[in-house]
Amino acid sequence: MPPRLNIPPITRILLIALVLQSMLSATIRYRQWSKESDIMVPYLSLVPQLSLIYPWTFLTTTLVENNVFTLGISGVTLFYGGRYLERAFSSPEFAKFVLVSSLIPNVLCFAILVTLYAVTGDMRWTLTSINGTIPLQISFLVAFSQLVPAHTVTLFRGIISLRVPRFPLLHVLGISLLSLTPLLSAASLFLVTTAFLASWTYLRFYKHAFPDLDTSQPTSLRGDASETFAFAEFFPDPVKPVVALISNQIYNILLALRICTPFSAADVTASRGDNTFTQRNAAPGGARAEAERRRALALKALDQRLNAATVGPSKAPPPAPPGPSVQVQPQPSTQTAMTSQPSSMLGETNYDREEDKGDH
Repeated sequence: MPPRLNIPPITRILLIALVLQSMLSATIRYRQWSKESDIMVPYLSLVPQLSLIYPWTFLTTTLVENNVFTLGISGVTLFYGGRYLERAFSSPEFAKFVLVSSLIPNVLCFAILVTLYAVTGDMRWTLTSINGTIPLQISFLVAFSQLVPAHTVTLFRGIISLRVPRFPLLHVLGISLLSLTPLLSAASLFLVTTAFLASWTYLRFYKHAFPDLDTSQPTSLRGDASETFAFAEFFPDPVKPVVALISNQIYNILLALRICTPFSAADVTASRGDNTFTQRNAAPGGARAEAERRRALALKALDQRLNAATVGPSKAPPPAPPGPSVQVQPQPSTQTAMTSQPSSMLGETNYDREEDKGDH
């Protein structure tokens, strides 16, 4: 029997939309191609000067790729990253996360390109196509940094070893360098930076918190106040103090504008996983390690439940071994819930108490 691909619903919809829209865009551009001008599809991809009458492009443009190479990268990103995050977040929360990670960067990039046109007067800014899954790629990396902040990825047989929170910054640097070449446009740089900030802000302050299975956290908590998900944790150690100082000032401005709400003492305590037992037995300064341990236990329990729910229904009971069948008389005192226990071994002597009483 061929292996069955178990793809969650939102991830499946994203993959289908990515393939269909990219193929449709490629077909239209191929039929209308000419050497004199670049072909754009303003009703699928977001083009500031042409797409205002197609407002749906602020969403559809994220799932449109212009070549096979980027389409393959996008497909792998959605297949593996989408499956993992949808199972960790739940389908409704994952759909909200994808919506925020797609819509906000596209709107901000649109505004940046229009502003550059207003300042410079260069029409090319408003004719730059805003499309691709770059916002989703960086957003998935930010989400992984929240879920497994202590995980280390080893490459080239241990030559390179990086913690997961280092990958978003590396992705931003990589896209920034590629945007200087003909491979990517300037819109890619704006998309990756705005998506980085938007996804972190949503996960930090607005997303429903993932409850710790070992504690009695209320499920109404929002955001993640843990120290391991602070904005400065994405940067190398030498520049962390500077980044922390700047981010704290920006945070205070957002609080003054009432865009963000301050974390309460309960939020901070829940994010650390503190309780009476932890406070009595943990060594001073061990709250961070304890929070990491509890987070890992919660994620492990979640993975086990997801695997059990996925693999359990698909497994059929093993066939009975060949050979003569052995009939065993049931005992009256045996409960119904015990009928699934293995039967007695061949050659075992069964003693029936009722028949013995009948003989006397």
